[in-house]
Amino acid sequence: MDVTEYMLKLGQQARQAGRAISKADSGKKNLALLKIADAIKNSIDTLIAENQKDLIAGKENGLESALLDRLELTPARIESMIEGLNQVAALADPVGEITDLSYRPSGIQVGQMRVPLGVIGIIYESRPNVTVDAAALCLKSGNACILRGGSEAIHSNQAIAKCISTGLKAANLPSEAVQVVETTDRAAVGQLITMDQYVDVIVPRGGKGLIERISQDATIAVIKHLDGICHVYIDGQADVEKAVNIAFNAKTHRYGVCNAMETLLVAESIAAEVLPKLAKKYANEGVELRGCLKTCSLMPQCTRATDEDWDTEYLAPVLSIKIVENIDEAIEHINQHSSAHTESIVTENYTLARQFLREVDSSSVMVNASTRFADGFEYGLGAEIGISTDKLHARGPVGLNGLTSLKYVVLGDGQIRV
Repeated sequence: MDVTEYMLKLGQQARQAGRAISKADSGKKNLALLKIADAIKNSIDTLIAENQKDLIAGKENGLESALLDRLELTPARIESMIEGLNQVAALADPVGEITDLSYRPSGIQVGQMRVPLGVIGIIYESRPNVTVDAAALCLKSGNACILRGGSEAIHSNQAIAKCISTGLKAANLPSEAVQVVETTDRAAVGQLITMDQYVDVIVPRGGKGLIERISQDATIAVIKHLDGICHVYIDGQADVEKAVNIAFNAKTHRYGVCNAMETLLVAESIAAEVLPKLAKKYANEGVELRGCLKTCSLMPQCTRATDEDWDTEYLAPVLSIKIVENIDEAIEHINQHSSAHTESIVTENYTLARQFLREVDSSSVMVNASTRFADGFEYGLGAEIGISTDKLHARGPVGLNGLTSLKYVVLGDGQIRV
């Protein structure tokens, strides 16, 4: 296969299909999503069988446990994919929405209309469910997409691609609106991120190395986040039961995800009450603890944390813990070491909660909730195409609105400028 020729063909087809998708009405786009959901539901056994091929190959190739977890398609995860498609179909269509329409002194009306971005290239690792999430959001927002999953998920992604194609055809929409790259040749990525004549936006999802490479080499706008160094701060006025449950869930619910807690901060006034309780729960889950000197004195199984630990996304059963004097020290630590993904405070003090919301500079900031909720599905977006820690265009979980842009529209009745 000539990779350059192959990718250019995908780009040409995506640009043409994108024009058709951008004009499709909500009913037709929703029908496509529902038909894709039906196709997936009818192919559960096939999807699991193809996914097993990837899991076996991954184990043979020494894939890390966190990546194997991301790669696995269980019946529950497939059901979540189906539910995500149904949710996106039920969401309001942002395309064509006109907002802020107002009269100007000249008599014209000026407003802004939401429009598709065009063709979106998405590059991701391990998680085959991203194929469905990306396709659903791109279709509903009127965009075509080219999806390049990791080589470790090639069988899973191609099986899902067949379901997507079936659904699009059933809705009488071009199957080229969602194209999943069939080659595992890495040259395909380099080609995709420089095809600015066909692709309008790149969204990388994966490890820091992948995203850094895409950001450096792409000649196309990139929506991204590099790390998920998420924090939970347990304030001195926290409810202890809430604090223990949140800190335990944020770390152990799933390890290999970007919204898992990697550093726990605890106010000194409550540390002696909270940390021993957490120590027992973490020990039962086999979580390795690394802490500051004060933390180690309260948790004998804890080893001393290094400066590097505060800047590390473990994606594993490892947790850094630091005892801080107060909320000000906690916020200072977060803003210095966070990757601007997600942070949470546990407190019963409304004033301190508002301070935390105001002063922590991350894309998601929470009060009395696990960082694991930082997810498009949990936020009611139906699904997400990724998390953006950038400050321009889209920030936080990127759903339908994040995959559209705004253009000015002017309504007149014969006005001329004098």
